Amino acid sequence: MSGTTNRPTSRTRSWWGWGWADAHPDDAECVAMGALLPGTLARPLPVPRVHDLHVDAPAVQPPASLAHLVDADPGQRVAHAMGKAYRDVVRALRGRPGRIPDLVARPADERDVADLLDWAGERRIAVVPYGGGSSVTGGVEYRGDAHRAVLSLDLTAMGRVLEVDTAGRAARIQAGTLGPSLEDQLRPHGLTLRHFPQSFEFSTLGGWLATRAGGHYATGRTHIDDFVQSLRVVSPAGTSASWRLPASGAGPSPDRLFLGSEGALGVITEAWVRLQARPVHKASAALAFTDFQAALRAVRAVAQSDLLPANCRLLDAGEAALSGAASDGCAVLVLGFESADGPVDARLEQAVALARSHGGRRSGSAAPDGAPGDAAVGAWRAAFLRMPYLRDGLARMGAVAETFETAATWDRIPGLIEAVRSEVGAAALKASGYPATVNCRLTHVYPDGAAPYFTVLAAGRPGDEVAFWDDLKAVANEVLHRHRATITHHHAVGRDHRPAYDLQRPDPFALALRAAKGALDPRGILNPGVLVD
Repeated sequence: MSGTTNRPTSRTRSWWGWGWADAHPDDAECVAMGALLPGTLARPLPVPRVHDLHVDAPAVQPPASLAHLVDADPGQRVAHAMGKAYRDVVRALRGRPGRIPDLVARPADERDVADLLDWAGERRIAVVPYGGGSSVTGGVEYRGDAHRAVLSLDLTAMGRVLEVDTAGRAARIQAGTLGPSLEDQLRPHGLTLRHFPQSFEFSTLGGWLATRAGGHYATGRTHIDDFVQSLRVVSPAGTSASWRLPASGAGPSPDRLFLGSEGALGVITEAWVRLQARPVHKASAALAFTDFQAALRAVRAVAQSDLLPANCRLLDAGEAALSGAASDGCAVLVLGFESADGPVDARLEQAVALARSHGGRRSGSAAPDGAPGDAAVGAWRAAFLRMPYLRDGLARMGAVAETFETAATWDRIPGLIEAVRSEVGAAALKASGYPATVNCRLTHVYPDGAAPYFTVLAAGRPGDEVAFWDDLKAVANEVLHRHRATITHHHAVGRDHRPAYDLQRPDPFALALRAAKGALDPRGILNPGVLVD
């Protein structure tokens, strides 16, 4: 049993934007970025301050038995009011964060969670489960006025690896464990979960499970679902505890009911997850393509092979230029392999050969043992981690800088990508009078399809940036629906994707989901508005 938990740090999280407060671009860098997008502001919007907001007194007070778990500090309440989507950042910059939770609760164990839900149910208080707060789909905020008060249920005090089964390579981990702490606690055992979403530093195991998060693996085990052995979930109707099993054919999976449920059916408190030995053999390479369609065919060939690269990400010319992976108008394919058991160089060379057969040109040379294959790979990795901070800097300049992702079958991918680029770009030009940049990369690939991830950069409408983005997102959603592409591959539904999700899911399933909501949460207090009404 581990004796550690989420470690305190002297660094401060940004309440209004992504990540660490000290990692955001300064004013000069914001201005320099804004100069690249005609139509942006002359100077950046000021960094917002909590004490400039009007924060009402809490509408409720906890009973004495729960008071030690509950915080009414305005700064903490504001920090828990929203996620980290572009629209959240802009709302904070404009001083309009929306409904601020009345209280923030930090349960220390499962019993605390149950007691807080009992009290909230009795008092008609909405409960919004909160892990690291990195939601980009409106998943951790309350909208509406149907409840007398709102309680943000922050699970990060439940941040321990409780048990490790080294023989079975699995661990029982509390849901509030942040990514870095999770890996720190597994490291002495020589094991790793190795699930690294872009939000890894600021998200929790429970958040990954509740949103069916995608990780860094581009093939094979792409989602957190693939690592789950069993779950414990506390709901107003009781606690669900599935058996820990390697596999089971006993009816519909109870875990599948709660994976992706986003706190609307219950609060995930812990999970047994499958682990692996820490990889020691790594190799990567990058290939350039002058023809993006040829690059798509190359990626499909790699995905349909039995090579299973850990990284197989295709950047179109715009995305490659934005990340610094290429500046010559070429698309770039980033390949990476890793293993705990033996060298992976031969597998990398097989993948490179496949890509070359479709017109790929080797960029630099492969590098073993964890070093980037070339400058393009290193540039992409650095840009991947830095990009959310740059997005917030552009938002301060009144620009739209946001992403959305999807997945579709290979027969639909080329037309889908072209339609998104042209139609979202045209909508931005019509709405603002300035051209937009719409880039695409493939983040995850499968034998039968892929997950395109789009970046939109455009001058916004000063003071009306949220509505402008919502208009562009509506156009994008219509394109996705027309091409039968999912509204989300790994970012969850939240509240922002709810209209498109309602169109995507089959009616009988919606009926069953509403019935499950009614049975597990009869008073409707759990994350109201997410998944079902």
